Amino acid sequence: MRSEKVVHLSSMASPQVASIAVCEEHGEYQATVARVLSRTFRSPCPHCKAALVAKEKAEAVERQRHELAWKLGDALVPKRFKGKTFDSYQAVNPGQAKALMKCRQYVEQFEQNLAAGRCMILVGHPGTGKTHLGVSMAQAVMSATEHTAAYRTLGGILQSIRATFDGSSSQTEGSILDALVRPTLLVLDEVGASKEAPSDFELSRLFSIINGRYERMLPTIVISNLDVRELPSAMGERSADRLREGGVIVLPFNWESQRGKEGF
Repeated sequence: MRSEKVVHLSSMASPQVASIAVCEEHGEYQATVARVLSRTFRSPCPHCKAALVAKEKAEAVERQRHELAWKLGDALVPKRFKGKTFDSYQAVNPGQAKALMKCRQYVEQFEQNLAAGRCMILVGHPGTGKTHLGVSMAQAVMSATEHTAAYRTLGGILQSIRATFDGSSSQTEGSILDALVRPTLLVLDEVGASKEAPSDFELSRLFSIINGRYERMLPTIVISNLDVRELPSAMGERSADRLREGGVIVLPFNWESQRGKEGF
């Protein structure tokens, strides 16, 4: 019976030694050099390595966002709202100035809000800038962090789900709901927009979204033209209760509509 001698690579490697290496872009740096068998290995320039890691991380984030946008069937933020940012929001009264400050603060403290699963509710009169600030938060989160964020209207979501029932959609109800649960931040607009009482279909689908995000401790921003006291009836008490946990932030928009006015 033939016996074989197993040689570990570690036993064939020379001890690591420090030496000065030269990077064409960044100049000299302290390198670690080791020999394994007949090959020499030198550690890369730390600046180049950090840049490569950052690039790969950014590309991974972009791929994740593209994949999520594809599953949602559109861009994470619709084209119409791409220009809606904090800087383009015109605060012409004290209420608007306070709302702008609170929304900026929410993004600045996003990691803490994410850890707490803290949601936000923007409620009040139509035309007061709720959608503008909601979209601004989504875009600011994506520009300032590596997280994903999406803006959708409840009516659009329900329409997409209904389209799966007759086979006119390439998606399934499950894939639509899953794509809405996945973003780190979801801005859900036009909740309670219908003048009629919500149907069981609407309440159950909305709860699936809110509860799915609640279980993952992912924050949701809900936008509605209703009074905050009317919102639980429009979205269901179970959904409203999920939003409250984690210390929900409620911002009332109780000034007159600014639509059509110069500078808004």
